Amino acid sequence: TNSAAALAYLALSLQTSLIHGFTTAARQNQDFHLFSSTAEDTTSSDGRTTDGPKKQKAVVIGAGWGGLSAAYALSADPNYEVTVVDAAPRVGGLVRDGFRSMTGERKAEAGQHGFWDQYYNIFKLLKDDLDIFDTALTDYAEQGQYSPDGLEAVWAVYRDQTQLPTGLAQAVYTKFMNLPITDRLTAFPLVLAFSEFDDSPESWEKFDKVSFRDLCVKLGVSKRCFEEAFEPMILTGLFAPGAECSAAAALGMAYFFVLSNQKAFDVRWCKGNIGEQIFDPWVNRMKSQENPVIFQSSTRVTGFSLSEEGSTISSIKCAVDGDKEISLEADHVVFAVGAAALNAIVRNSPELSRFAEYRRFANLRGTSVLATRIFLDREIQTPYTANACWGFDQGVGMTYFNVKDLHGENFSDETPGSVLEVDYYHADTLLVMSDDDIAKKVKQDLNTILGVECAAAKVVDAAIVKLPNAVNWYFPGSYADMPDSESQALSNVYFAGDLVRTRHGSWSQEKAYVTGIEASNCIRGKSLSEGVIPLAKDEPHVALGRTAVSQFRTLLGAGEKNRAPSLVDFLL
Repeated sequence: TNSAAALAYLALSLQTSLIHGFTTAARQNQDFHLFSSTAEDTTSSDGRTTDGPKKQKAVVIGAGWGGLSAAYALSADPNYEVTVVDAAPRVGGLVRDGFRSMTGERKAEAGQHGFWDQYYNIFKLLKDDLDIFDTALTDYAEQGQYSPDGLEAVWAVYRDQTQLPTGLAQAVYTKFMNLPITDRLTAFPLVLAFSEFDDSPESWEKFDKVSFRDLCVKLGVSKRCFEEAFEPMILTGLFAPGAECSAAAALGMAYFFVLSNQKAFDVRWCKGNIGEQIFDPWVNRMKSQENPVIFQSSTRVTGFSLSEEGSTISSIKCAVDGDKEISLEADHVVFAVGAAALNAIVRNSPELSRFAEYRRFANLRGTSVLATRIFLDREIQTPYTANACWGFDQGVGMTYFNVKDLHGENFSDETPGSVLEVDYYHADTLLVMSDDDIAKKVKQDLNTILGVECAAAKVVDAAIVKLPNAVNWYFPGSYADMPDSESQALSNVYFAGDLVRTRHGSWSQEKAYVTGIEASNCIRGKSLSEGVIPLAKDEPHVALGRTAVSQFRTLLGAGEKNRAPSLVDFLL
């Protein structure tokens, strides 16, 4: 059954949304720090006009997973000149920017980066195209969950266990230390919600009306089950409390990361800095291929010009290195930015804000993340390298990692002891603290988790990375304001990223990567799904449940399912 045991450990799995969400969106969200492009000259170095048909110019605004995916897919067609632009000095935004410790002597990152079992399209890139899969990613390992009272749960490597139907497998193989089975069983009515929610636009519109907390409460989930299983899941996965997160988003992410199959939660982590391990090889490939992608950094979009009829973007106004003003022509534009960045586009562009489609982006917003790292004077033992935590701060999610062990041979800093990373989500109440006070709090939280051995260790250095409004906030009602792959108001504008509405069913980095391919397909006039590896079909018992619910609603609706009342209608 799809019980709370099948969902509770999503608290750690959904932490990986940090990988794409805050590492790319934070740079884009600050003061409309969007990106722009340059156009390659159509003349040769000696001034002669080059032969051949003129290439269409595609400008990709944003250099995260969605933007790089769109550029990579589109540049496979020699008819397009592709430029990826970034406001940051180096391609990749915050993923690539070099955070440093408080002493300036050591590296830091904006979070750790996980790659879950159903990242089929990203895995294909790493294996087949870049040949870095084994060197860039860790192997699978057990993971833990902690509260101030100690270890609460252990998540197995599910692929190593005897195969069982999904839901039952996670319930059997997840080890809960303290949450009683009687509380976990109160989550059983959520099976009805998962059976009705099929990731269709219609189900999104229905379940997006309510918060995940309201859905759980009205279906009879116990207070303890919600607070110890589901609230941590939401805080570390959707980066906000359950009362402030869409039930549709929670159900979609839970199914993708946990319930779609027994192995769904199995995760490999990036073995080192993601910029060095993955983005550098990827960017170098795009630069050196037969139809090379142009990368331009330190360029900020300041405005847009529309065509005479007002149906397309004809040029992009940019500031390079903060002062040089340029105007760039574009035949196609891909926005691969986050929620707060799209909000900023509307606030800063009178040309775009004339359209209702773009004005609705002003409703989108982000929530804050705090990424920290402490360097100790001695090695200490941690039972698990990756862990989710709850109960340390009201309304704040938390994860911690043993970075030195996780990165293994790819860890390059000189440090006398263990390196532990603690990341906090929905962290506005912590961002107001000084860096010194944050470092002290991090050490205190780790002392609580790891005990006297950690308490005896001294901090020799620390890194504090504050990311205000950096990750997408999937609040109730937000679905209506999210972009589609293709703009309706401007015929040459497209969107990529994990905020984009898509039927693929994936989330986080994988969703961003897939929507980049889909944006490229739109530009090239191809089928939306061409070149995209689909998710596996529902397991038989899941498909049977969804079919039964669909047929029942069709019967209630006199042959039209969407006319029948939804589960949500009975709860409102």
